[in-house]
Amino acid sequence: DKKWANNSLGQGNVNFCLVASVSSDEDYYKLLKVSREATTREIRQAFKKLALIMHPDKNPHDETAHDKFLKVTRAYEVLKDDDLRKKYDKYGEKGLQDEQQGGGRYESWNYYRNEFGIYDDDLEIVTLDRGDFDAAVNSGELWFVNFYFPRCHHCHELAPTWREFAKEMDGVIRIGAVNCGDNNRLCRSKGINSYPSLYIYKAGMNPEKYFGDRAKESLTKFGMQFVKSRVTELWQGNVFTEIEAAFSSGVGWLITFCADSGDCLESQTRQKLAGMLEGLVNVGWMDCSTQAELCDSFEVTTSTTAFFPPGSSLKNKGSVLFLQSLDTREIYGEVMQHLPDLEALTKETFQSKLAHHRWLVSFSFGQKTMASHEYKKLKALLKAAHIQVGKVDCLTDSELCVSFYIQKPCIAVFKGLGIHDFEIHHGKDVLYNIIAFAKESVSAHVTTLRPENFPSDGKEPWLVDFFAPWCPPCRALLPELRKASIQLFGQMKFGTLDCTVHERLCSMYNIHAYPTTVIFNKSSIHEYEGHHSADGILEFIQDLVDPTVVTMDPDSFAELVKRRKHSETWMVDFYAPWCGPCQALLPEWRRMARAVNGMIKVGTVDCQKHHSFCQGESVRAYPEIRLYPQNANRRDIYQSYNGWHRDAHSLKVWAVGTLPRASVDLTPDDFRNKVIGGKDHWVVDFYAPWCGPCQHFAPEFEVLARMVKGSVRAGKVDCQAHYQTCQSAGITAYPSVRFYPHLGTKKVRDS
Repeated sequence: DKKWANNSLGQGNVNFCLVASVSSDEDYYKLLKVSREATTREIRQAFKKLALIMHPDKNPHDETAHDKFLKVTRAYEVLKDDDLRKKYDKYGEKGLQDEQQGGGRYESWNYYRNEFGIYDDDLEIVTLDRGDFDAAVNSGELWFVNFYFPRCHHCHELAPTWREFAKEMDGVIRIGAVNCGDNNRLCRSKGINSYPSLYIYKAGMNPEKYFGDRAKESLTKFGMQFVKSRVTELWQGNVFTEIEAAFSSGVGWLITFCADSGDCLESQTRQKLAGMLEGLVNVGWMDCSTQAELCDSFEVTTSTTAFFPPGSSLKNKGSVLFLQSLDTREIYGEVMQHLPDLEALTKETFQSKLAHHRWLVSFSFGQKTMASHEYKKLKALLKAAHIQVGKVDCLTDSELCVSFYIQKPCIAVFKGLGIHDFEIHHGKDVLYNIIAFAKESVSAHVTTLRPENFPSDGKEPWLVDFFAPWCPPCRALLPELRKASIQLFGQMKFGTLDCTVHERLCSMYNIHAYPTTVIFNKSSIHEYEGHHSADGILEFIQDLVDPTVVTMDPDSFAELVKRRKHSETWMVDFYAPWCGPCQALLPEWRRMARAVNGMIKVGTVDCQKHHSFCQGESVRAYPEIRLYPQNANRRDIYQSYNGWHRDAHSLKVWAVGTLPRASVDLTPDDFRNKVIGGKDHWVVDFYAPWCGPCQHFAPEFEVLARMVKGSVRAGKVDCQAHYQTCQSAGITAYPSVRFYPHLGTKKVRDS
């Protein structure tokens, strides 16, 4: 049944943003006592701390405890989610009115005490989420990841062992954890269906699931088999050729001499060190009981470990570093400290070095930390990607850093196209994140913008992301921009502008929230309001290039809809930019518009910009979807969409269902006389009313019928009512589509 309204508002049973707003002075960041730069992990830690103090279970005599804790819980639920956090940062609580508020529910105090955020306080375990999982496991480092669920008993049983295992493997294998309660979509996409699930990841190999027992020794044995770095036994026949070959490649040697006296590094320790120093230092050992003369030549009389830096000489004993420790981490730290530093770049050498080669450059301000020693690994880890690594000290070369607007320590990738095409890293300051960024950046086409190269002339189309480095949703968007830039290379340029550095430029474009993504297309400027993903951005840009949705104001609405032709049908979305369901609808609306293109015209009205007009049209909730039908006696008659789902397919089914049918129902006589015996081309849909896929396909068939109208006739046969007709036509499954061309023969083609 078609329920037509005359300027009436349809009351749907889905999420709407009511126009009347409920204001609150509560600041979610202040409620959780975190800064606006807080990471998801810091937000979880802050919430747990408050939960253990404020929970009503701990405050049974406080009548306000329930309401207070609900506010804190709501703040946590919003700020832990990148999409909700972006809405809150941009629109405040007004932008969250449509979101479910948990119905006043929260967990028990014991849950927060014992089950919440199992690994948040463990420094050796990296808590991964949707935003950084792929970057981590594709970085080239070896990862062992624990997918767990907070309420899983076996997950909690494993936790103490996993912590000890992480300490044991620190520096050899990256140990990660994914909370599938918070990252359900990520875990589903990785095929996780039981907890805990333990997987080994390394770029270039398929994930390997662990099925053994959960003892630390078993986990270590399993993990170490993927550490491919070898430990070489050195003897008279190979020692000099092995060492000299490594030195010529810029690789040092760490050698354990095992004599009758003193302590010799154990085999497992040597193997761990080989994994930790892979690509930088070779690890070997020498048995002095069989190679006594060789050990004497190195002046070794007792068991010891020596580091031979790259570029040193075997004849120059002064360049050799003898290590006293037997601790893996201490040895690793000593070796890293004595490795050659990154190549220093200066104002004089910068331009010539970076003119034709890809570089990752570390900009520092004189400080030297353990992190700067870790950066020494980058050269080896980025060698296969043909990315060279260097450093700039901004204290000694301040003019160079100022020219790039670099005001604090950072990493930047220069893409081999000169010194002005570069991208600054805004992710975590950890190797796996930096490596993933470097590999993505040199393949993508995203440029860090400055006043000198900001696209203000309008000559070429640009997508500009206005952002702040402290904003987590901004950081999550950057990899998506890189993906989109690859897809649109040659059609659109991509740039990012740091509004904490270029405040004046951001103010010129009225930027008040981050991230704000804007398309500059010659003289037109379009703000992107959809889901911040590569696919969403691509669809938005495709719609700008070849628009199927008309952006309306009161005048164009009156012209196009109120004074439309009798043969035209219009669908209009009345929305507000701050409304969550409206934002979720945008990409679906564009997909639907493309699907009904040529049959139904589609438009949008921004009710924040045209508030009085929408009030005059009796729009009282967002989004309000209306269909203005063809052949209506009055042009202001419309039908409101009251469906539960607002995906493109559901909207298309509803819209196409309001149009006059382009296909016809065929009886057995019709099929025999018109299709088989007639002189027209026919396409026929054989279906059954009870068949779900048939119902799903029905609007698609109507679209097909309209596309071929005039050259091919379209018909439908109900195989429940006309079983014999379908059986004689050889139909064995529903729906079945067959093409019957009129060629003077009974030729039939299945589809």
